[in-house]
Amino acid sequence: MTAQTPGDARIRVDVRRGSPTEEDLAAVVAVVTEAYHREAAAAVVDDPPVRPGWELAARGLRRPLHRAAGWRGGVG
Repeated sequence: MTAQTPGDARIRVDVRRGSPTEEDLAAVVAVVTEAYHREAAAAVVDDPPVRPGWELAARGLRRPLHRAAGWRGGVG
């Protein structure tokens, strides 16, 4: 078993119509490969935004008391 480098990969091209030369096929493979590499490089997911520590700690704080509600604010 031998390890393959990216240059060793074989590509299979099925020609359905016409009779392209080896140079034509090589040009098509080069263009498609370059387009694939550009698309793969651009298709990265952005890192999720980092929440500051205060925002994480403030989550557990209760809501402010409403003094106008009086004792009825605590019912039900």
